[in-house]
Amino acid sequence: MTETPLIGDLGAPSDGAPLDGARIGVVTFPGTLDDRDAARAVRLGGGTTVPLWHADDTLGDVDAVVIPGGFSYGDYLRAGAISRFAPLMSRITEAAAATAGAPLPVLGICNGFQILTEAHLLPGSMIKNDHLKFRCADQVLRVENTSTAWTSQFTADELITVPLKNQDGQYVADEDTLARLEGEGLVAFRYVGGNPNGSRHDIAGITNAAGNVVGLMPHPEHAVEAGYGSDDATGMRNGTDGLTVFTSIVSSLADSPSEGGAL
Repeated sequence: MTETPLIGDLGAPSDGAPLDGARIGVVTFPGTLDDRDAARAVRLGGGTTVPLWHADDTLGDVDAVVIPGGFSYGDYLRAGAISRFAPLMSRITEAAAATAGAPLPVLGICNGFQILTEAHLLPGSMIKNDHLKFRCADQVLRVENTSTAWTSQFTADELITVPLKNQDGQYVADEDTLARLEGEGLVAFRYVGGNPNGSRHDIAGITNAAGNVVGLMPHPEHAVEAGYGSDDATGMRNGTDGLTVFTSIVSSLADSPSEGGAL
């Protein structure tokens, strides 16, 4: 009989053979909610999950990092504002912005996206939804940049559906920053079929110029298994569009292993 892993056990056995070398850290802050989901998505994508704690002062030997969703530190002050000063975030910021060797691939989902903007790894900021309500629904996105470490297995302009759940999901930036994002092709994901939170230019996710750091407001880790994802043409909750985010990073690491985790 297979034992059911305990809640929070990110080191649970993999569902398949992980790809050698694809060690992907999943960060937990006080108030993080989706670390277990992200860890499972990593394993289903073919990687090995490495649990990371916000107070750690080293990344160990991880090749990439996922900062999952939730309400880190209760979102006091401002979403992601306190997490930005966590010891581990200093290491992540250094590794992601490294100019020597390969910079660390980092994915911030929802609260993780908010943290990336607070840490200045991505431009802009996240504020309250324009309707001032928590929003939870399946959301259609268009993948507009397939050259990042996290989107390489999508096709250009591919439409995907993943769950969205946020109350501080409105992406804002000044006009010069928005013009640069658009002009340099740094919008990674865009809302389709309606803007759920008032984000400027319908932006759902962005990347840095190097393509190793991506922030995304909707939740790809909640659409990785048939029966537990978004609704699709084959049936209720059967959508697995989010899995491609995780197979993309595993494939990217296989092609060009990151050296950013040695801090």
